[in-house]
Amino acid sequence: MKVLESAPSRYDRGIRIITLGKLDEAYDRLTSRIKPGQRVLDVGCGTGALTLRAALRGARVKAIDINPQMLEIARKRVEEAGVTGMVELCEMGVAELNTEASEGYDAVMAGLCFSELTEDELSYALREIKRVLKPGALLLIADEAVPESPVKRVLSWLIRAPLAVIAYLLIQTTTRAVKNLPEKLGEEGFLIESVRRSFMEDFVEIVARKPGR
Repeated sequence: MKVLESAPSRYDRGIRIITLGKLDEAYDRLTSRIKPGQRVLDVGCGTGALTLRAALRGARVKAIDINPQMLEIARKRVEEAGVTGMVELCEMGVAELNTEASEGYDAVMAGLCFSELTEDELSYALREIKRVLKPGALLLIADEAVPESPVKRVLSWLIRAPLAVIAYLLIQTTTRAVKNLPEKLGEEGFLIESVRRSFMEDFVEIVARKPGR
């Protein structure tokens, strides 16, 4: 998904429209895997929805995004929640993941981030995420997906097209669902623990793990 910098203050409303309200529950389920004291990386943190949840669970979170206005909103939310000391917000993109130390994180989170990337960028991001994860550590993903069923692919488009128009008018957002994401994770060497798809298969939650102890 591409979000213009002119609309970050309306981002959360638009995303709830696009995802039909599924995102909050998905984020709650994914961050239930986070444990106190863990070091977590939130890739493409946006306004900090995943970051805040992980920090409130006692994790130390580094949250990165290329949009400074998004980061400012995330900063305010973190301050209001009283977890400033648990969160480091950084203006950086996936192209700069190579600056992170190897095996430095207990978990990596990515919420509606991979749908912003090209195929090459996604492959690069997954390789770098695997590198920065500790052996056995988790990759937690929530994102838009291309339905596997041709029928559901058409139905999903018919349902989502008017919602996408409304969201675009609100926040100037376009969407690009990810195709075959579990397969892409497998190709990069991740072990898939669970895949949860929406009824229309247009939204997916994935829990994957880097091989190791």
